[in-house]
Amino acid sequence: MATPIVKTLKSAILSTTWIGKDQIHISASVTDPHVNHVEACSQIYKEISDTLHQNEMHIVHERLFGSLSVKDEVIEGRRESLHNGDTADQLPMTYIQGHPHWGEGFSGVQIRAVSEGGLVEKIWTLRENGKPVGRGWIRNGAKFIMLQDIHGASAGDGINPSRAEQTKEMFDRASRLLKEEGASFRNVVRTWIYLSKILEWYREFNEARNDRFLDFGLFQDPKAEQENAEQVYMPASTGIEGDNPAGSAGTMDVFAVIPSDDPFAVEIEPVTGIKQKSAYRYGSAFSRAMRITETDCTHILVSGTASIDEKGDTVFLGDTRAQMQKTIEIVNALIQSKGATLANICDATVFLKEAKDIEIWREVSKEKGLDMMPQVCMVADVCRDDLLFELDANVAIQHQDLSK
Repeated sequence: MATPIVKTLKSAILSTTWIGKDQIHISASVTDPHVNHVEACSQIYKEISDTLHQNEMHIVHERLFGSLSVKDEVIEGRRESLHNGDTADQLPMTYIQGHPHWGEGFSGVQIRAVSEGGLVEKIWTLRENGKPVGRGWIRNGAKFIMLQDIHGASAGDGINPSRAEQTKEMFDRASRLLKEEGASFRNVVRTWIYLSKILEWYREFNEARNDRFLDFGLFQDPKAEQENAEQVYMPASTGIEGDNPAGSAGTMDVFAVIPSDDPFAVEIEPVTGIKQKSAYRYGSAFSRAMRITETDCTHILVSGTASIDEKGDTVFLGDTRAQMQKTIEIVNALIQSKGATLANICDATVFLKEAKDIEIWREVSKEKGLDMMPQVCMVADVCRDDLLFELDANVAIQHQDLSK
């Protein structure tokens, strides 16, 4: 089993999960509310960079979570310590406002990296107008594309696009970048979407996304397809509150996979809910999870999951503990259906609506055996005002695990 290696630093907990010899997931969660932000980030990135450099790994996905008020300090700490062959300014990354539970500060970082050689043939950087906006790599003959911090234009230069217009431009921009790599939204397996003031306009966002998915050919007849939503191909996704440094209504990371000519080298399968039906039935266009099976490993990309029942209704209103327990139950059933367990989670993001609920989360996660789960925890609104908790995750299984 791909077991996380946990290291306690002076101001953070660092979890490293190896998937074979050429893939790695790293989560670092800040634990000291009083630490200097430059110092905390430098310390974390020194550990990360040492690991990557020693193993000739290259970052292909990088997200930092923290208050926008400390972004410059965090970025400075990253710049000081990132030294794995690519300088910090040459690498794409996404910074999202995800407040730590103690208020203003740095919450943590999540990184995925791969090494060239063996199953990985090539790694490269995607650029837009000279700026790094993503990474690509070829593994098992398949082409993997990760776009980062893709957003529409914010207000300025005499224009004031609506949030829906910004959303459509965000998807159009991602579509153009994918096209340059020979991909389309039909190849997208996962999106991570962060929306400013999500509760004010989540329905409007869904309408804009549905409009673009219709244009991209993911939908043919939305009204008819919603009645049989589990059969519709849609990426897995997280949609959560999160401001971005550009001041846009939203920003997203996009993960696409173009399979090789060998149909068995990499297989892609949307995973429908076991204890939840498709979110598309109530207007949200995403799959509950996506499974990517390669010759040596399987990844299950679990969408943002909350306390919602099969009818699409929020359950355990006002009860944070019960919502957390329900969410874990849903995730566990989902990944168990594909041969995984909660112990196979290699990174997760935990979203609390209220900072005070951190103690409840600590108790529940310990009860469920998840207290050492690689995670970054932050305070953010979920897509409904009555949802108090959300969890998303990457799950990784080495194929020897499945044979046991």
